[in-house]
Amino acid sequence: MNLTILAASGGTGHELTRQALERGHTVTAIARDPARIRVPDAPNLAKVAADVGDPMPSSLFAGATVLSGLGVSKGSPPGVLATGARAVLAAQAAHVIWLGAFGTGASAPAAGVLTRTLLRTFMRSELGDKVAADSAVLAAGGTVFHAGPMSDGPLSLARRVVPLDAAPRRIFPARVGRATVAAAMLDEAENPKHPGQVLIPLDR
Repeated sequence: MNLTILAASGGTGHELTRQALERGHTVTAIARDPARIRVPDAPNLAKVAADVGDPMPSSLFAGATVLSGLGVSKGSPPGVLATGARAVLAAQAAHVIWLGAFGTGASAPAAGVLTRTLLRTFMRSELGDKVAADSAVLAAGGTVFHAGPMSDGPLSLARRVVPLDAAPRRIFPARVGRATVAAAMLDEAENPKHPGQVLIPLDR
């Protein structure tokens, strides 16, 4: 498959890129600074400099399956996630698989009052941007993964994905490995079963 990966220099983007290459896919890995993409060069890997805050060539996304590891970092312009989502969708990507956060938007009711309060306190303006990006992707038939707090642990052999209505009810969201999240997103890319849905990746 031809995969385009956003934020390939970040933690989740790195795992998406690494695992996609292991699975034999052709990958266009996008980062503001391609030198920070830690995956070794390969014949089926193109590292591209681009920033979702700036106009990007539609050729990066047209007809491709796009997986996003985008997050909001210090200094990011307001609305960067929604801007990125709309740019990808406008370029007519074949399928969009987006990373969101458990407890925001559609998964807020499942997260409980305490988690929602903490997210509103610490995410503030970022929260609205995440919800807007998720909404745009879902409305276009893409799939959004709402992950809990992420760790750098190994890929879980007991990993699973559950639909939003089967999300475990906890006081705090369960931690999940970035490797597990990336594997779940790639599974959906290879075998799309959940268009327009929010999914929860779990280590067990």
